[in-house]
Amino acid sequence: MLRLSVHPFSPASSSPLHTCLPSRPLRSPTSAALTASSSLVPPSLRRGCTAGRSRRATTMAAVISPVGSSGLVQDLVSSALTAGVAHGLFHFIQGLVERGFCDLKLNRKLMHITIGMVPLLFWPLFSSGRYARFLAALPSVINIIRTLLLGLGVRKNEVVVKILSRSRDQRFFFAGTREQREFLKAPLYYVTAIALATSVLWRTSPIAIALICNLCAGDGVADIVGRRLGKEKLPYNPKKSYAGSIAMAIAGFLASIGCMHYFHTFGFIEESWRMTFGFPVVSVAASLVQSHPNNTELDDNLTVPLASFLVGSLIL
Repeated sequence: MLRLSVHPFSPASSSPLHTCLPSRPLRSPTSAALTASSSLVPPSLRRGCTAGRSRRATTMAAVISPVGSSGLVQDLVSSALTAGVAHGLFHFIQGLVERGFCDLKLNRKLMHITIGMVPLLFWPLFSSGRYARFLAALPSVINIIRTLLLGLGVRKNEVVVKILSRSRDQRFFFAGTREQREFLKAPLYYVTAIALATSVLWRTSPIAIALICNLCAGDGVADIVGRRLGKEKLPYNPKKSYAGSIAMAIAGFLASIGCMHYFHTFGFIEESWRMTFGFPVVSVAASLVQSHPNNTELDDNLTVPLASFLVGSLIL
């Protein structure tokens, strides 16, 4: 009768035998042949091949690395280009005011639209580095400093005051009056909202698109259309019109859709039906907030970005 016994030195576990054997790397005949053939290559040629692979790896790392010097230079150049174009556009509109080519209110709203939308179009120029978003927001930070200097009376520029302020008189800006507080409020809210949308949300966020488009394109078009076609006033706010509010919602939505396609082309945003149907909801919400009677006290340059951010965070 056949009897099975356990070896006294065998492990207590019932694992298969192959699990107890030490693992050794398997070498296929092909790899063995390649190893044997590589021994026939002269050492100098082998060193040249190794150096070539090392150089290629170093070059790829420099291109892919988000903190590489090339990415930082690219972001600095892109930031300077953005600031230069925005500065040139600002002085172009300032020249129109000085020469009296257009109505002052129209020029102010044209600047309201372009100063925020133009830097948005330069976002694809920046690299994927960690400092790219902050360098992209640098032109807006410069505008914040300029606004503070003008509002506090440290720097004087009557033409800029006429464009940016509803009071249009810098004589009131040096005694702490209501006009000075207004200048420190509305333009400062505007540039701060754009700076935060750039540095915090950045180009992969549809909320940043909705925020800037409703603030710049939507609110700017609302004033232009409302002053020309706004005969029928809203029942809850006689200072606002149906035409202006509808125009704001449409302009903010169309600008958001256009920017969505624009950033999708560069691979930063993936288009979706949820985003497509979410943008008009955000624009309508921003338009309703902008037309609210209490919005006059809070300023629409603050309430419109906040409404766009809150509603966009829920549906986009």
